[in-house]
Amino acid sequence: MNTTQATLPALKSRITELTRETRETRISLKLNLDGTGSNRIDTGIGFLDHLFDALAKHAGFDLDLSCKGDLQIDDHHTAEDCAIVFGNALNQCLGDKRGITRFGSAYAPLDEALARSVIDFSGRPFAFVDLKLRRDSVGGLACENIPHILSSIAASAMMTLHVDILRGENDHHNAEAAFKATALALRQAVSFTGSTDIPSTKGTLSGGPLE
Repeated sequence: MNTTQATLPALKSRITELTRETRETRISLKLNLDGTGSNRIDTGIGFLDHLFDALAKHAGFDLDLSCKGDLQIDDHHTAEDCAIVFGNALNQCLGDKRGITRFGSAYAPLDEALARSVIDFSGRPFAFVDLKLRRDSVGGLACENIPHILSSIAASAMMTLHVDILRGENDHHNAEAAFKATALALRQAVSFTGSTDIPSTKGTLSGGPLE
């Protein structure tokens, strides 16, 4: 038995189910970090489904996500709350982050667009997101909500996230490339190293001073 196989049982199953119900949204989510990229997503907003589809597929996560939101008002509550629940689930799946790589970085192109994403599961939520979007909306999703989704995921997942578009002319391409790059960075950051240690010089990634 190799080292990775020997340590996996101590790291527990990384599957979480969450529900969230407010006056604005009703959300149910199931997340498996060690899946195959299979997903069923229904948020009521086509482009939001598309972005979460790309995120789950390229991260290798199994994701079931459904949301009934107050779309008669606008798309903000649905987009934000789906991101919050996804980030919460990600944080719960990782637990004390024992044995994970912690850091992840990736580039993803989509035709003329090139995105870069860098992640640290530091326990300190922070996001810098620059997608260079120019349209008002893409497929029923306001462009102002697209970076907000990434920022909300970072906040609720207790991670540091930097995402930027290095070049790109098409807003659909920029947004999708950003989510694909983030997916690849997530896949790297949550991967097992074969160790049972918490990857921090302080021995904790629960937040607080710089590690």
